[in-house]
Amino acid sequence: MKKEPSRESPIALLLPLSLIVGLVLLLSLNAGQNNQTAEAVSPLELWLKVIVGYLAAGAEIAAAVVIGGAIGRGILSYVRQLFSRRQHLDVTEIIRLQLGRVLALGLEFTVASDILRTAVAPTRQDISNLGAIVLLRTLLNYFLEREIRQGEQGRLPDKPIGIGE
Repeated sequence: MKKEPSRESPIALLLPLSLIVGLVLLLSLNAGQNNQTAEAVSPLELWLKVIVGYLAAGAEIAAAVVIGGAIGRGILSYVRQLFSRRQHLDVTEIIRLQLGRVLALGLEFTVASDILRTAVAPTRQDISNLGAIVLLRTLLNYFLEREIRQGEQGRLPDKPIGIGE
C-alpha cells in the first residue's frame, strides 16, 4: 500500500521563505553599516581572538572534509551501482538521503564556526550578523532534515538504508 504524500499548506512554505528573505535583507543592510569604533584591546583578548580564529577555521575545514568525503563516497557509490549487474531502482534515493544527512552535519560545523568567530568581544553588529546567519543555516538544516524524513518515510519499511547491497 502506497502512502499519499502529505500536502502542505501554503503558509507552512511561505513563512520560512519569508524568514530567509528577511534575513538576507538584514544581512545586506548590516553589511553597509561598518561604523566600528576604536577601542583599547588587551593582549589577552588578542590571543583569544587568534586561538578562536584557528578553532573556527578548524570547524570550517571539518565541514569541508565531511561534506567533500560524502560527495566522493556518493559519486563512487553511484558509479559502482551504474556498472553493477544488479540494478536497484532506488539507489539514487539512498545516496541522496545519505548525502543529506552529511550535509546537515556539515551545516552544524559551519554554525559552530560562526559562533566561535563571535565568541570573543562581539559587537552588536557581530551578534546581529551571527543571529541572522545561524537562523538562516538552522532553517536550511530544518528543511534538509524534513526532506530526509519524508524520503525515509516514502521507502518501504523492510528495506535497509545502505549503499553496499
